[in-house]
Amino acid sequence: MKQNFRLAAMTLLSVSLAVPAIAQQTGEATYKAKCAMCHGADGTGNTPIGKNLKLRSFKSPEDLKATDAELAKQTKDGVGKMQGYAGKLTDAQIQDVVAQIRTLQR
Repeated sequence: MKQNFRLAAMTLLSVSLAVPAIAQQTGEATYKAKCAMCHGADGTGNTPIGKNLKLRSFKSPEDLKATDAELAKQTKDGVGKMQGYAGKLTDAQIQDVVAQIRTLQR
């Protein structure tokens, strides 16, 4: 009986520690999964796809001047040939990606 209780307690502890980690995918991880293929790991657009699409760097004057709301709208609705991520990413995930873009702009 004690062994079953111990096993149950360890299982519950393991699950409770793992769930928040899964639920809180960071902006960095989302960016890597959804954006880096075209925009590059550093946000410069220096990838084969980025060069082909003539993507500008996130460090460009236009993107440096853009508000967080504008970047979120572009991510949500899409720009040019970039697909929109409305319905594919939550608003919170999009805000996390915008925060990652701001990190890349430094």
